[in-house]
Amino acid sequence: MKKTIQFLLLYISSLTIFAGPIFGANQQIFANSESVIIPKGLEHIWDSAKYISLNEIKPGMEAYCLTEYSLAGIEKFGLDVIDVVRDLDVGKDIILVKGTDERFIRTGPVAGCSGSPVYIEGRLAGALAYTWSYSKEPLYAATPIEDMLAIDQNNIRTKQAVFNYDFTKPINFAQINISYKNTLTRLTKTASGLNPLPCPLITSGIPAKVSEQFKSIAEPLGLMVVSGGGSAGGSQEENKNIKLVPGACLGVPLVSGDIKLSTMGTVTEVIGDKVYGFGHMLLGFGDVDLPMATGKVHTIVSNMESSFKMATVLDTVGTLKTDKSTGVIGHIGVSPKTIPLKIRIDHCSDSQIRTYNCQIASNELITPAYLELALSGAAQQSSDLPLEHMIEYNFNIGIENGEHISCRNISTDAGLNEMLGECTAVVSLLMDNPYKKLDIISIDCEINVKPKNITSNIWSVDMSSSKVKPGDTIEVGVIIESYLGGKKKYNQKIEIPKDLKPGTYDLSISGPKGYEQFLTKAAPHKFVAQNVPDLIEAIHNALEIYRDRLYFILVLPSGGVTLEKAELPDLPASKTIIMQDKKRGLNIRPYQHWIEKSINIGEVVTNQKVMKITVEQ
Repeated sequence: MKKTIQFLLLYISSLTIFAGPIFGANQQIFANSESVIIPKGLEHIWDSAKYISLNEIKPGMEAYCLTEYSLAGIEKFGLDVIDVVRDLDVGKDIILVKGTDERFIRTGPVAGCSGSPVYIEGRLAGALAYTWSYSKEPLYAATPIEDMLAIDQNNIRTKQAVFNYDFTKPINFAQINISYKNTLTRLTKTASGLNPLPCPLITSGIPAKVSEQFKSIAEPLGLMVVSGGGSAGGSQEENKNIKLVPGACLGVPLVSGDIKLSTMGTVTEVIGDKVYGFGHMLLGFGDVDLPMATGKVHTIVSNMESSFKMATVLDTVGTLKTDKSTGVIGHIGVSPKTIPLKIRIDHCSDSQIRTYNCQIASNELITPAYLELALSGAAQQSSDLPLEHMIEYNFNIGIENGEHISCRNISTDAGLNEMLGECTAVVSLLMDNPYKKLDIISIDCEINVKPKNITSNIWSVDMSSSKVKPGDTIEVGVIIESYLGGKKKYNQKIEIPKDLKPGTYDLSISGPKGYEQFLTKAAPHKFVAQNVPDLIEAIHNALEIYRDRLYFILVLPSGGVTLEKAELPDLPASKTIIMQDKKRGLNIRPYQHWIEKSINIGEVVTNQKVMKITVEQ
């Protein structure tokens, strides 16, 4: 019995001797496995020797980033790891770092550093992406690399609606543009004052005054408008040898050609033909098709509000395909979709007619905005608009299946607003509507600026008789007073229908505003879209309200109905009552009859006169 007890004690002792190292090793293995947990969903691309996960990062670790600060190219800049901050915003973890390099300290956070890769203890940890407004120190929030690599790990294609316009109402170009720009201003800052590093919007071929005016549109998109060169120094061969590698300039040419508008950030990582960058969204649009280019940083402009990289975007080498909250992904060697843009300017202060040939990025959110900037810049390239001016313009927008939308009109004393409003609103409607995105094939614009104001008003109206009988013809004389005080008289004959019932009727004489208001009230179905063909027809109808005409409208009694968009003007009254039964659930309204005449007077009438005509038996 004693020997048995001794044997058991010896056995237990031996287990204790061997178990210590075994369990200790197991504990170490567990600890190591915990520190290198592979982020979920990234098992097939995660390399623990190359990447460092968020749970491995501790304050005080040795760190640096790669970015371009000058013509020296990609350089290494020391960083202090402050800490990892989890859930700073909903679902957003960040690595808090601060620059230790003297240049970083002097400039503070720099626009254009978005995407600069951050390495901690030699492994890629993430990308510089965020900062705080008016930060005095080079304090950055870096997006973890696991969040960037996860951008394209699901196959869900995403698209955000650009603007919420009510398509049940008649098309109104001014309201469409207000809705569009309100959408841009809603793309604002994140919580806690943490904002994406601005991306420089580099303009070339655009007057500084126009670029300044564009800030209200660009800044909500996270862009900082800066002037830049049209081309970079160095030989063409040297520039072509620039590659997209971690720390390199990552350009997005939104308009290229004779006018250049480009934004830029920094490459974070390259895997095969995939390029990861920015560390935050460019537009947050999900699936995109935007040009991706190389670039060259000239220097850093230190600025009290926000320092920025002065750079030139070079050659398009691929396409950005994914744009989400934690970064962008581009594919080298893939050709982007762009829209040819041709602008012809005949400016009274310029001795020659100038033509600008460009390519503009195709995207629901940005194409209208950059089209507006390109048109405005081209029109004012040689000189500002004269104080007194008129603008003759036409544009032609080619769309899929060989169709096109054309407009020819005139405006005065309104700057470029009316022309820009129509052109950009049409592009918005075509590219973002509830029926189908229509591919725009080309945009051609002609703008003729003249140094005169053609505003006028109706001075007086007289009629050959205010009392008539059915079948009579009356002559209306209208005296128009121009802006500079000259007067002209125009005569128009109007036949009274032979079957018009006795009564008093309104004869309206007006310019384009009054005519438009009458049409959208009397025949709203002409300007409402329920499908793509309706949309194109409604756009055409809205563009055919010419400003240089004097309009005469004799309003007649209603009769018949409009059924959705179908006009039944001669429907008998008995059937009209049946059709208007609310139980039918169709959009039915009385059909408004009128007689319409117009005279091209070459001036823009701003007011309206209404005369009474009495039809006697």
